[in-house]
Amino acid sequence: RICSTSPYVRSGMASSLLRTASSKGFFVRVAGCQPFHYLRSLLSQYSTSTASPNGRHTVTLIPGDGIGPEMAASVKEVFRKTNVPVDFEELVISGAISADPGVTDQALASIKRNGVALKGVLSTPIDVPVDVRSLNVQMRVDLDLFASVVLCKTLPGVKTKHGELDIVVIRENTEGEYSGLEHESVDGVVESLKIVTREKSLRIANYAFDYATKNKRKKVTAVHKANIMKQADGMFLDCCQMVADKYPGIEFNSMIVDNTCMQLVSNPHQFDVMVMPNLYGNIVGNVCAGLVGGAGVVPGMNIGHRHAIFEQGARHKAIELAGRNKANPTGIILAAVAMLEHLGLQEHASAISLAVKKVLSDGKVHTSDLGGSAGTGEFVQALVKELPK
Repeated sequence: RICSTSPYVRSGMASSLLRTASSKGFFVRVAGCQPFHYLRSLLSQYSTSTASPNGRHTVTLIPGDGIGPEMAASVKEVFRKTNVPVDFEELVISGAISADPGVTDQALASIKRNGVALKGVLSTPIDVPVDVRSLNVQMRVDLDLFASVVLCKTLPGVKTKHGELDIVVIRENTEGEYSGLEHESVDGVVESLKIVTREKSLRIANYAFDYATKNKRKKVTAVHKANIMKQADGMFLDCCQMVADKYPGIEFNSMIVDNTCMQLVSNPHQFDVMVMPNLYGNIVGNVCAGLVGGAGVVPGMNIGHRHAIFEQGARHKAIELAGRNKANPTGIILAAVAMLEHLGLQEHASAISLAVKKVLSDGKVHTSDLGGSAGTGEFVQALVKELPK
């Protein structure tokens, strides 16, 4: 418990205490108050890049595979036209082949140094040796990017079946079915271990409720399969309930993952903030992306205590569109907007966000995934024309 009138809180000196408490899964509350409304502003210090003396930020850029290089080029063009004070440290890495450990280490070192990265999708091939880790997973684990956040919000001018939706999918990002612990115990019998810990379950639950409080959301839904995985998902659900009890002002409910998918496609308006283990988050996040227009329009981010990676919310490399000037850059541009907000560059973020919405709402320049015929470059140029001069 921390007193809101304490000079340590007002001066920001409590951030180290909050960092330690949060990392150990503890709930932090202001004495005599509702949950600490600016707790997340302090937590955001953990993964905030520091500007250089000239006010510029260095950000790691990993274009990735498939349409990634075209999407990265779109962001760079928009940033250039908006005079965004960001310098990209660009690294070319592909997940389609076994990456050189030295290159992977270089990428991790760059993100650790800069604190923030913008990333395209890195392929995760199926036909590789068991001991070859997905580069996406490796980055999340090695940098402890424990919270995946996918922003599934209907955009103006984008036709959807269910109309206005605004769902935030928060996914535990470092354990669960993605632990990578598999072995063939006897011929024809494979065991794959799902790891769930109380510490990380509490951590992601705290993050979800902190997010809901800071962003004035009204409800958090925990998604699980505790009826079958009684210990693993049962503990996750218990942790969510423990944290929910500390937030009486936020409605809390839980839902089994298979029912969640049905409810999403039949009555998605019942959802607000959703929190869940790793694999369920991947599936539910993609369902929600489909509800608001598809992979091309949804931004996402991976947040840790010290680092953050921003990327499209639905991670599809779209190999079939690579090099054809057909991919929709909206999702990665909005991810870049979220990155700018994270860096404290609100004016630039707002300008780009408004320009995106203006182009989409006009309906004249839509890419093929939204029923139009415009190319990637045409969309970017239309967006640039809407930016303030």
